[in-house]
Amino acid sequence: MSFVSEFRSFIAKGNVVDLAVGIIIGGAFTGIVNSLVNDVVMPVVSVVVGGIDFSNYFFPLNSAVTATTLDAAKEQGAVFAYGKFLTVIINFLILAWIIFLMVKGVNKLRAAEEKKPVEAAPAPPPADIALLSEIRDLLKNR
Repeated sequence: MSFVSEFRSFIAKGNVVDLAVGIIIGGAFTGIVNSLVNDVVMPVVSVVVGGIDFSNYFFPLNSAVTATTLDAAKEQGAVFAYGKFLTVIINFLILAWIIFLMVKGVNKLRAAEEKKPVEAAPAPPPADIALLSEIRDLLKNR
């Protein structure tokens, strides 16, 4: 088997295609979660903790940094931006929670699908009808 045909066989498998679709949807979903965290959750958290903006929380790593905003501080030198790290952690927790709920929902649907009664196969014809059908088929083949 050549490398190209082996690769083509690998790509054609359902799991690879499912994984690719999942990654693409996950990438698009990241934008939604980032907006949710930055535009909805973090402002609420900021109000609850007294109007604090997490995005500008940083610790200067040298004495040359005197700016009060993160962007300006980064231009002056090295900073430890733990506010952005907190935002990323909140992003992760929200994304993990949403994925957990999605998997839980899919598992619930699968369990409900498995509980559905399986339709019984039609009963085989009586023996005399089956025998007559065999005789008919044999006569047709002559």
